Amino acid sequence: MYGARTRGELVEACRGLPAPGPRDDLVVNRPPTSGRFVAGVFGGFVRKGQWVVPPRLTLWSMWGGGRVDLSQARFSSQDTEIRAVALWGGTRITVPDDIDVEVKGFGLFGVLGKGAARRTGRPGAPRVVIKGLGSPCSAPS
Repeated sequence: MYGARTRGELVEACRGLPAPGPRDDLVVNRPPTSGRFVAGVFGGFVRKGQWVVPPRLTLWSMWGGGRVDLSQARFSSQDTEIRAVALWGGTRITVPDDIDVEVKGFGLFGVLGKGAARRTGRPGAPRVVIKGLGSPCSAPS
């Protein structure tokens, strides 16, 4: 059946395959459920659980902290840019293994963690570029 030439033959070839799982549709045709700017000044912020990430997201932590978890997130665009600025505070960004990620930036008065400075996810996965200026800014984990 690998030489399927009609839709019917293709349906037959795919019979018995498992149904799509919960992480199969990572890029969705829905509006973002978070604003494009998130700030924590003398406090913190958290974005986690099921949410839709905008194509551009700016995280600002000053004398506080922030945490962004993309493990259950969906993306409104194939390419997402996250700008993380952490001055006298910190921001932790958790990125699941099945998406492409690239981390750029440097630590100013601190450390910019580049645990996965460049990692390739599965074929067709969304791409996330994290641009950081940190004191410290930990991204991604």
